[in-house]
Amino acid sequence: MILFKKAADITAWLLKSKTAGKKIGFIPTMGALHPGHISLIKASKKAGSISVCSIFVNPAQFNDAKDFDNYPSTIEKDIDALEKAGCDILFLPSVSEMYPAGTGNAKTYNLGYLETVLEGKYRPGHFQGVCLVVHRLLNIIPADDLYLGQKDYQQCMVIKKLVELENINTTIHICPTLRETSGLAMSSRNMRLTEESQKQALKIFETLSYLKNNSKPGNLTALKQTAIDNLTNAGFKVNYIEIADAGNLDIINHWDGNSKLVAVAAAFLGEVRLIDNMLL
Repeated sequence: MILFKKAADITAWLLKSKTAGKKIGFIPTMGALHPGHISLIKASKKAGSISVCSIFVNPAQFNDAKDFDNYPSTIEKDIDALEKAGCDILFLPSVSEMYPAGTGNAKTYNLGYLETVLEGKYRPGHFQGVCLVVHRLLNIIPADDLYLGQKDYQQCMVIKKLVELENINTTIHICPTLRETSGLAMSSRNMRLTEESQKQALKIFETLSYLKNNSKPGNLTALKQTAIDNLTNAGFKVNYIEIADAGNLDIINHWDGNSKLVAVAAAFLGEVRLIDNMLL
């Protein structure tokens, strides 16, 4: 595995590879890697691409400075995991390398409705920061294919919107959420949970499963309220539990029985904010 820290160096290397007929598969991460991330590397490898992973904890997407400060860093373990997975290239830039002119006059992306609901509502500015860093990364890394995890469902939709808005020539692949055998969605934030809290965190998966098993055509309001009450009674501070259209994230209160749905949840367990989703 080759490690690059400078944008110009990795771009030049990858452009030479593309000229030689190689395809580039790109997996952007913020580190603290787990098997979910590694599954994205494997998907890229399976496609026969040069597999590029970036590790960059993006300050522009944290609307809570404390959350940024507490984000886990396990770089030596991450490098070891990437090497074992057969990753070809690691891009490990500094903040100044990613944002040489700073972020004070950053571009604003017209994300429309997607920025007003769910994560967009509870984390103002978050998706602008996501777009800023992904746009910058895709300018540095000429990716033919971009691999994302379904656990960040709304973020995947935002990045699709970014690629459309900026006419970026890359194909997005959304890969299934990987879960522990217990059902808990794998997440870098799980590292901040105690063993007891990890057991408690299973309630999110159980709540989403409850929504999946009990969703029927008609009014869904009471069902969603029961889910919120269940999670609140289990000790969570709930930001939202919603059922939405899987294609555009319109909130669904009355289901016609035909449109594809996704259940989405975000809740604090102590100081750790957890998100998850499940296609219904």
